[in-house]
Amino acid sequence: MTEAIVDFVEDDALDHFGAREHSPYRFFTAETWAKFRADTPLTLSEDEVQRLRSMNDPVDLDEVRQIYLSLSRLLSAHVESSQMLFSQRKQFLSLSEEQKTPFIIGVAGSVAVGKSTTARIIKELMARWPSSPKVDLVTTDGFLLPNAVLAERGIMNRKGFPESYHIGAILRFMSDIKAGRPNVHAPKYSHLTYDVLPDEYQLVDRPDILIFEGVNVLQARPLPVDGKAVPMVSDFFDFSIYIDADEDLLHSWYIERFMKLRQTAFKKPESYFHRHAKVSESDALATAEALWRDINLVNLHNNILPTRPRADVILRKGANHLIEEVALRRL
Repeated sequence: MTEAIVDFVEDDALDHFGAREHSPYRFFTAETWAKFRADTPLTLSEDEVQRLRSMNDPVDLDEVRQIYLSLSRLLSAHVESSQMLFSQRKQFLSLSEEQKTPFIIGVAGSVAVGKSTTARIIKELMARWPSSPKVDLVTTDGFLLPNAVLAERGIMNRKGFPESYHIGAILRFMSDIKAGRPNVHAPKYSHLTYDVLPDEYQLVDRPDILIFEGVNVLQARPLPVDGKAVPMVSDFFDFSIYIDADEDLLHSWYIERFMKLRQTAFKKPESYFHRHAKVSESDALATAEALWRDINLVNLHNNILPTRPRADVILRKGANHLIEEVALRRL
């Protein structure tokens, strides 16, 4: 039995979604997936898409039409099903005043894969559904431990790894959201200063839908030996999405982004990475390569990629940074 499991894992490494005859997913090319859009209207303009996309991400209206409108339709079906189940359970339990809690969507994937763009586009499309739901987007960056704490613990070079997050704060936040509590605070983060912003928060007030985005949101935690219950962040998700790409593509996209930031944000004196804007291009490139090899690649292998099979949908990108295949978990 053990050998069979090992063989299956090795197959999974060779064929990015695993041995497909045994896979819990159905696979669709981008062209086939686009047909599931049906009559879902396009509610974004080209200017809005450009505003939503991150640096180095070429997503445009064609990508929205081909991938995201079908995804929006699928998510709408899941939200409606959740609401129907809630109504049936409410009737079953004779609960006259209980309110439906937010539908939570997790978005995971490697650094530089385009999670933020995907999350922002989904948010805008869902907010423009005919029912006009209230949709909020929160990232895990604000739940990172402050740099001073990371430095004190000697794990500054493991920022983005599971141990660099305030897991208790994340679980309390998710629990409060799922319980329907009003005015829940999510800490804010500055990518310019590369640190949590003290005493600055995003207010999340009982949204209909919450999108929670971050590299490790599908991460499972080590189980304790004392029998205590251990909640996972993903336990609060109603749906989850993993953005995927080949490792060599992720590597090149990370390096390209780092070098572009060196010409833009890094030039600001208040930037944490300002020193990299003043060194030679070859030195900056060497730094980017080291950051990828020693931190981001290790995190990808040990913590992020292993969570891919836990997602409901996997959006796989090709060399042009556009989604070329969609894997949907079977029901």
